Amino acid sequence: MIGTYAAVLAVCVSSLAIGQAAIGLCGGRGWSWLAPAVGLALLCAVCWGTVRLPGGGAVSAVVVLVLTIASVAWRVALLPHGGEESDTSPKQALRIGWPVALGALLAASLPFAVEGHFGILGTSFNPDMSQHLLAADRLAEGHSSQLLNQGYPLGPHSIVVALSKGLGVGLVQGFSGLTVAVAVLASLTALAAFRDLPAIPRTAGALLVAFTYVVASYFAQGAFKETMQALFLLAFVLALRESQRDWAGLQLRFVPAALIAVGAVYTYSFPSLVWLGPVAVLFLILTAAGGTVGGTMSEEASATGRHGWSPAVTGPAARALGLAAVVFAVLVLPELGRMLDFHSFETFDPNGPGLGNLFGQISPFETLGIWPSGDFRLAPGDGAVPAAGYHLGIAFALALFLYGLVQLWRRRETAILAGLAAAALAYAAGRLGGTPYTAAKAIEIASPLVALTILLPLLAPTGRESQPMVDKGAPRRLARPLVAVLFVLAAGACSLLALANAPVGPSSYSSKLSEYRQVVGEGPTVVFASPHFLEEEHGEPFLAWELRGGRVCIRSTEDIRAVPGVRFVIADTDGGWVLQRTPAHHLGKSPCPLVAERQARQGPAR
Repeated sequence: MIGTYAAVLAVCVSSLAIGQAAIGLCGGRGWSWLAPAVGLALLCAVCWGTVRLPGGGAVSAVVVLVLTIASVAWRVALLPHGGEESDTSPKQALRIGWPVALGALLAASLPFAVEGHFGILGTSFNPDMSQHLLAADRLAEGHSSQLLNQGYPLGPHSIVVALSKGLGVGLVQGFSGLTVAVAVLASLTALAAFRDLPAIPRTAGALLVAFTYVVASYFAQGAFKETMQALFLLAFVLALRESQRDWAGLQLRFVPAALIAVGAVYTYSFPSLVWLGPVAVLFLILTAAGGTVGGTMSEEASATGRHGWSPAVTGPAARALGLAAVVFAVLVLPELGRMLDFHSFETFDPNGPGLGNLFGQISPFETLGIWPSGDFRLAPGDGAVPAAGYHLGIAFALALFLYGLVQLWRRRETAILAGLAAAALAYAAGRLGGTPYTAAKAIEIASPLVALTILLPLLAPTGRESQPMVDKGAPRRLARPLVAVLFVLAAGACSLLALANAPVGPSSYSSKLSEYRQVVGEGPTVVFASPHFLEEEHGEPFLAWELRGGRVCIRSTEDIRAVPGVRFVIADTDGGWVLQRTPAHHLGKSPCPLVAERQARQGPAR
């Protein structure tokens, strides 16, 4: 537990400090809630750039520590002495952010609380963490791995290695800490859209956008890359939105978005650009049509809703876009070769294993957030709730989504609209030209934007929207808050259900099992593990996946006895996993010497 939360704290503090310093270098003078995402993106790039140096993760840990301290010192030196606190001061940010951060931490801790221990998220639900742990282990030792050779993006893995070397925590605690930290940082990032609201709607909106149902479901299976990409897409959209607001006069106003895109590349490789590229293009098209990139909207146009802007892509705007493009290209260039190698990864093969751990296509209606099932893979009616419950939730949330689209269009929220359009295109491409597995990822990555579309008009109505309600009496005036409360409660309950259903596996990891898999091959093998490991830590599916490809029998150490025909025995000993080969003349007669010794020490099987 301590190791996991130490990793959470380290990632959050470093991301907040480095991200805020980066935004400050771009010209931002107050606190920005995009700092968490910008900082996490830079952590991915910095750790991946240093983890392969001599010393491995230790060098990464030192570099991140130095950058964090320097960032804090620089921002403290810039703080005004005396005077009143501004709306964007660190003190005000702390007052706004701590309830959100605490709520996110509690929600992200729910799987561990329900299971009663900390460990590998998603064991028996999604086996992918096995490969990530092995890749991080090899990276920490300076060795090659299959993922490394295939060009797989390893920015998050390098953060975990830095956490392991810097804090002395295990890789399991490092990955769990990073996954929880991403949830906390996503909640804080969502505050960029809700920062001007009162405390309760602000906190509820930020938490629900970060923990919308499909994101919570992917968190429950330990899919940290997808939750990170969902965060980066949300942050990229909000950074473009901010470029029209507080950063409109800055020459480097698009650089924060470029930095977020850099982090997405080091997390998700070139597929991240399938999302962010169309967002940027559609944003420029929409804002050019309205003239907001290089100009400002007149008060008359704002009041009437008519197009009254100056020409959009002016010289300063073009220079700002060019500077952001240069920053992105320079920071991503070292990864270009690996991005080309990753193009042949098996996930992108339409004829390959398209379902992954799914049962079939995932409904796009799950993005709406109301899906009363602990398992997002189930179709309506397959769980404890009748199908009518799903359909009612879909109808309610869909009506709110359509209402939100209309209101965002009226408000000229071009960045959010561009993000939604890009998400729809990505899902269509995944559904028509990809596999159910890639289409499901598209649904998860888009979910925070869908939640933002629903919640922003409900929680933050404009003056023009709220005025008719005041004129038409109390019932109409209370309609929007009641609808908002109903949606938040329904969607929040579904997200909590998904989190509570998360399986939590072993609390430690050893690469020995992966090494043994190469040795035993298809040979019949028996594995003896402790009852606690098998019963409390979902050990059986974990072992079955680690030793996949052969004939494996898994037994408790309380049931040690001969297994006829077994050639290999793997046992969980005080010194870790140990492999022994059964002599040919003992096959079918007695266990190998390792098991015989344990059997003699423990006495008859119970």
